[in-house]
Amino acid sequence: MDIYAASDEVLPVAITIAVPTGFAIAIPPGYEAQLRARSGLALRHNIVLPNAPGTIDSDYRGEVKILMLNLGSEKYHIRRGDRIAQMVIAPVIQAMPTAVKVLPTTDRGEGGFGSTGRQ
Repeated sequence: MDIYAASDEVLPVAITIAVPTGFAIAIPPGYEAQLRARSGLALRHNIVLPNAPGTIDSDYRGEVKILMLNLGSEKYHIRRGDRIAQMVIAPVIQAMPTAVKVLPTTDRGEGGFGSTGRQ
């Protein structure tokens, strides 16, 4: 779903601000809200969400705010009612880590960045 700005804001170059949305939500246990950038803002104005996808946990009850970062070359004006982000509600699997002395092996092993897909 689209998320809208609740107030006028100025987003300076190379600065992250938290833009208010004017609403709070109650997400059921076992789910999260994922906040994502709008592709048009990224393409036309270099406006991104620095922690995308941002997560809102099921136990959070405060106002939803969108962290926005201006990677463009000039300040960007956000107007009340502008679409500033998208939100997806998704299930979350709660993992139960287990300590082990040795990890199982794989073909990749400890190969790091860029190590997959090589011939």
